Amino acid sequence: MTEYDKTILNRLKRAEGQLRGVQRMIEEGNECVDIITQLSAVRSSVDRVVGIIVAENLKYCLENPDLDKDAQKEKIDQALKLIVKK
Repeated sequence: MTEYDKTILNRLKRAEGQLRGVQRMIEEGNECVDIITQLSAVRSSVDRVVGIIVAENLKYCLENPDLDKDAQKEKIDQALKLIVKK
């Protein structure tokens, strides 16, 4: 397992913990504003993971060019679409 993988897994575990916290908040009848605030934090955390994965894969793609230039361009275009989508 690479350091990159560990970082991603740690971030996902943190988001999972945040979601469990949101579930508890709902069960305990916490205020809507507080729940939404926590859900926004979870969303930001997951969005960050998506960004890291796309960026790392794009970096790999650029540092290790494919012999097939069309395939390389397609990979880069796909990565850019994922980034812009967010």
